[in-house]
Amino acid sequence: MSRPPRPEGVITRGTTAPNRLRRADRWIVSVHGPLLRRADRPLVVDLGFGASPVTTAELFGRLRAAHPRVEVVGVEIDPARVAAAKPREREGLSFRLGGFELPVDRPPTLVRAFNVLRQYGEGEAWAAWERLCAGLAPDGVLVEGTCAETGRRAAWVTLGARGEGRARDRRAVRPGASDPRMSTGVRPPASDPRTPAGVRPGVSDPRTITFAAHLPSLSRPSDLAERLPKTLIHRNVPGERVHEVLAAFDRAWATAAPQSVFGPRQRWVTAVELLARDHPVLTVPPFGGRARWRLGEVTLPWSAVAPA
Repeated sequence: MSRPPRPEGVITRGTTAPNRLRRADRWIVSVHGPLLRRADRPLVVDLGFGASPVTTAELFGRLRAAHPRVEVVGVEIDPARVAAAKPREREGLSFRLGGFELPVDRPPTLVRAFNVLRQYGEGEAWAAWERLCAGLAPDGVLVEGTCAETGRRAAWVTLGARGEGRARDRRAVRPGASDPRMSTGVRPPASDPRTPAGVRPGVSDPRTITFAAHLPSLSRPSDLAERLPKTLIHRNVPGERVHEVLAAFDRAWATAAPQSVFGPRQRWVTAVELLARDHPVLTVPPFGGRARWRLGEVTLPWSAVAPA
């Protein structure tokens, strides 16, 4: 009898806490809820749920409110964590052993992967994006990001498989609005040995980056730099786009300081509006607009921060 394939990846620290991913979940429901509702029985994978399945169960509850037939599978590379999560299973929610290979019975509509790639190198993180995007359903998306232990600061990237869903998404963007699917085409080299066998480099299509913060505890927007995805965190240096965006955001934040008398939300909204004068901030719902900005969020196309 042949052994099942070994899960791809390495075990993470597993740190988690209730409501740690609430900001990202809220964003997923608002932005990608229509994508889920287009499917009769959408499958969502929560990759690397950690030592406790609490955030996977929370994601399931929030997505079920958007689609009553959504199925969520929590995937972990540590067998002990999977075993501990099994008692939380119920109709539509399950847990299984696996990694980047996504051990599910059909391609998922959405994959959430938070705080999974922090311990990988930059090239390895690009390779993980390739592997995960190659396993998505047509029009499927990967939401990959990092957040603080309390969830008060976070950044995440939305990706898809290159060529999938682009015509439909272009029709969904209002005339004159920035297309969140635009990419600079930066990819790991085709000969990169870290790209898993069977995965064609250039599959992943980074589309947007979102920054989110608990505004009363935010000193300045560039504090979010420590939560940049692994493909960008070492790029926050002069001469790189992401550094220029965060520096410009800090300048806008300083200019908006007088708005602090009306509260941190108003200061953030004003700073985002100032940033949008010179940078391609997405201003059209569901990605942007004052309703999203008041939540302490801002989303830009990936091209605004892609490695130079």
